[in-house]
Amino acid sequence: MKIVVDDLSSPEIATFLDEHVQQMRSITPLESKHALDLDGLREPGVTFWSVMDGDTIVGCGAIKRLDSGHAEVKSMRTSRARRQSGIASLLLEHIIAEARRMGFTRLSLETGSAAFFLPARRLYEKFGFAYCEPFAGYRPDPHSAFMTRTL
Repeated sequence: MKIVVDDLSSPEIATFLDEHVQQMRSITPLESKHALDLDGLREPGVTFWSVMDGDTIVGCGAIKRLDSGHAEVKSMRTSRARRQSGIASLLLEHIIAEARRMGFTRLSLETGSAAFFLPARRLYEKFGFAYCEPFAGYRPDPHSAFMTRTL
């Protein structure tokens, strides 16, 4: 497997991300869905990575610059067929290292508070993220959990 910066131009990544957005819409009320679509992920200040197993996308994730020292983890996803195979840990480790390399001193994220998101919250806890107040324009939301860590 390899992790590559993705320019988001392939139909495969568009399909992979569309499945992510559709799944989030099926679980979370629309007003509480914060997953970025393709256009949002193409914005300046966003770096997006795909995890490739050969020619197959098996995971993805991004960071969005909030300010000179603070970035947000976005669009973490592992393909359904490859869940619990270590891809998310590999990718999150990569994202943390890249965020440090880019000069960020803090990483934060928003994820769901429902039981479906428990594995994600446990992953983030394992990597040193702690629960925090909403950040960067987010508002308190019973469907959201906010987490942060210093780098």
